[in-house]
Amino acid sequence: MSVDPTPPRAPDGRLLWARSPELTGFEALMWRVEADPRMRSTVLVVETLDREPDWDRMVAATDWASRVAPRLRERIVTPFLGAGTPYWAVDPHFDLHYHLRRLRLPDGAGTADLFTLAEQVAMTPLDPARPLWEATVVAGLPDGGAALLFKLSHVLSDGLGLTQLLAGLHSRTREPTPDKPQPPAPSPTPTGPVDDVVRQLRADLGLLGGAARGVLGAAGALLRPDRAVRDAAAYVASAVRVLSPPPAPPLPVLADRSPSWRFRTLDVPFDRLRAAGKAGDGSVNSAFVAALLGAFRRYSARCGDPLPSDRLMPVTMPISVRDAADEAGGNRFAPARLSAPVGLPDPAARIADVHRRVRAARDEPALESVELVTPVLARVPGALITRFGGATTGGNDLQASSVPGLPGEHFLAGARIGRAYPFAPLPGCAAMIAMITHGDVCCVAANLDAAAVTDLDGFARDLADGFGEVLDLA
Repeated sequence: MSVDPTPPRAPDGRLLWARSPELTGFEALMWRVEADPRMRSTVLVVETLDREPDWDRMVAATDWASRVAPRLRERIVTPFLGAGTPYWAVDPHFDLHYHLRRLRLPDGAGTADLFTLAEQVAMTPLDPARPLWEATVVAGLPDGGAALLFKLSHVLSDGLGLTQLLAGLHSRTREPTPDKPQPPAPSPTPTGPVDDVVRQLRADLGLLGGAARGVLGAAGALLRPDRAVRDAAAYVASAVRVLSPPPAPPLPVLADRSPSWRFRTLDVPFDRLRAAGKAGDGSVNSAFVAALLGAFRRYSARCGDPLPSDRLMPVTMPISVRDAADEAGGNRFAPARLSAPVGLPDPAARIADVHRRVRAARDEPALESVELVTPVLARVPGALITRFGGATTGGNDLQASSVPGLPGEHFLAGARIGRAYPFAPLPGCAAMIAMITHGDVCCVAANLDAAAVTDLDGFARDLADGFGEVLDLA
């Protein structure tokens, strides 16, 4: 049974989503490494629609969304002289006219033209002086269809948090909902050198409080020094595994990098992918990753570099660390870096191997140790941060992400949403391939570095074949 991801609401109707004014250390790090164009964290969700939305309703709905989720009216403020942690503040000059756009494709345009436009929109940087999102309604698709291009920064939220936001904003009916809550626009946030100092002191005192609790915990552990030493050694060993790059060397055919993105999509039946995961003693997620590995094995062979069966490739996967106490929205994930079995020709064996490796990554005691490092890194000079970010992700071939989508039918200003393709950012890797379930279909969105994957149409065929051999297990 599908779980409704809609976040709860406050008494005034606002979504309890992404309300903390402080960026986490990980979010601050993502924000600062964007000085390198190859490390931009732009996300683009392409939602296909069965007809063009009513424009007046679309404008009203977007204004309503910015009041129901006030983070959509907030921008990131860097403290005076760059000292301290960036934070969210209401933009006193919020302009819906800037954030919501519409355009029409030329006569005769098709789906390929839509995704060419989507590539160009995704590669255009967001304005850092404004709230970090834009929405573009695209009309002129065949049979009267349309699309919404929703662009936002990953600093706003991870995939699960974005699903929660869209669940709270999209309508369940074509008809207007006149009785929905109408919260007022958020009040401007006080900003200035004094406010920055007070805010930073409060944040640092919070860190000191956490450190004090850690010291008290360590003092209690002295009652059992043998256990404390053993647990500390195990945690350090786990942290080394979590924070170190996977030992697998990158694939030579994917060696080049550029700031250019290219998109490819694929629709996969959810029931068959789930059945394939079970057939391989795994899950939907392990079947998804196994299919991607099959695609890269084919691509490498076609490019003249056939892979031995024991060949591994470096893959990063976000693992959610959300629990019931966490508020909706924001970023609550840990990057798990794997050496993945790209050379295994048997899809069932590949699913089982991936499942085992992902489970081991989830069970690491120090899975969230990246949060211990990022608050410090977020205060390092920007040039060093950029170099660090490039070094940690440049040797990665693939990032793969799978998140649940919205159950049931959803509508946007009278238009039914047919598909939703989540194109996630390329932080220095060769490919970022994400999948979201939409009804009974898994929407696969591949963001490919144009310098790393030079035969785009060939890779699209390899991707379909990689999923085909996995789905045959069902």
